[in-house]
Amino acid sequence: MKLRSLLVLVLVFAFSASIRAAELNIEITRGVDNPIPVAIVPFAWEGGVALEEDVAQIIASNLEQVGEFRALSRANMLSMPSEEREVHYRDWRILAQQYLVVGKISRVPGGQMVQVQWEFFDINRERKVLGEVLTGSVSQLRDIAHEISDVVYREITGRRGAFATKIMYVSAEGNIGDMTYRLHYADYDGRRAQILLESSEPIMSPAWSPDGSQIAYVSFETDLPRIYIQDLATGQRRQVSNFSGINSSPVWSPDGRKLAMVLSKDGSPDVYVLDLATDQLTQITDHPRAETEPAWTLDSQYVLFTSDRTGQPQIYQADLSGGFPERLTFDCFYCAKAQFMPDGVNMVHVRRETRQDNTYSIAVLNMETGRVITLTDTALDESPSVAPNGRMIMYGTTYNGRGVLDAVSVDGRAKFRLPSPQGDVREPSWSPYLN
Repeated sequence: MKLRSLLVLVLVFAFSASIRAAELNIEITRGVDNPIPVAIVPFAWEGGVALEEDVAQIIASNLEQVGEFRALSRANMLSMPSEEREVHYRDWRILAQQYLVVGKISRVPGGQMVQVQWEFFDINRERKVLGEVLTGSVSQLRDIAHEISDVVYREITGRRGAFATKIMYVSAEGNIGDMTYRLHYADYDGRRAQILLESSEPIMSPAWSPDGSQIAYVSFETDLPRIYIQDLATGQRRQVSNFSGINSSPVWSPDGRKLAMVLSKDGSPDVYVLDLATDQLTQITDHPRAETEPAWTLDSQYVLFTSDRTGQPQIYQADLSGGFPERLTFDCFYCAKAQFMPDGVNMVHVRRETRQDNTYSIAVLNMETGRVITLTDTALDESPSVAPNGRMIMYGTTYNGRGVLDAVSVDGRAKFRLPSPQGDVREPSWSPYLN
């Protein structure tokens, strides 16, 4: 057995290692009825040797892959302004653009830092909306591009962007009996992936703390499943479960005070809640059938879980103060792996409609109206994880015989596949906002 922990403080900003993979593949399946046209002009670079990161292209890709925008092709641009005095609004009106982003990058004298000066314009109103100057190292240009994307997204839609967030996921590579398991940490789009943990034994169920400072996961490094909590800044970790049988599926309550998990220490798998301040463990479900896959309501007062107590997996809700669990899904053959979206009304889950269709899809159930929207149409979709702004859902699926990660917009109109390492990739976990 081997285990390497690679978490260090520099994870916050330093991403020296990256996965070399195919370019991000964005597929706009239907697009919104009227995607917002936006022009992101290549940022001028005043430093000589070409930069590795194309800030403008990153911004354009970010905006396009949420399915709400259409970025203008550079080949169709009539001019390439880099600052306000070079902007001619008529050029962009001719091209039917509504918004424009321009910028330039220069070296900060006497050091290794660069300065990114960017401006955002409303073409129809012929006015500059805002401008900023951001400073960072060359290795932070992708972070700066994500930050700019978040600002532009919020200015146009009124909603907070999630481009500066991170993800975790698990990969498995090798042959049976000689597998290597890795826990990865990456940008939301899969870029700049780092290995947080590597082991010859399985790693499962990564989960973020609500403030993004810690992670929980299951490791079999002792040949038995155990739940660990690890600090992202220091790498320090502690074991929080050491019971006989199953120890799995850790998930933080939104208030950060508790950790729900699945234990089988008394027989069948049931949901428990651990108070992280007192280490008090409370059993939430008690049934001879399997009760698994806990998740929380936004008020931290209820736990969702999957149970096959009626013969097929369905989603239930249990009150932490007691009482009989309430069944939430009825009109599906298989409903599992539930998670509430940030609005507290819509619930994303894995769904199989009938015994005959044999297709497992990512779907959203509106708990007020009962309306179900099926977002994916591949056969084996699993482990959905929602962006903190509720606009995208990441999930595991299968492509060419191996596990990959896809993301889909909440209306199902746009999706993209993340670049990933070799082997099977599974169990994505989308971070909360980190700033």
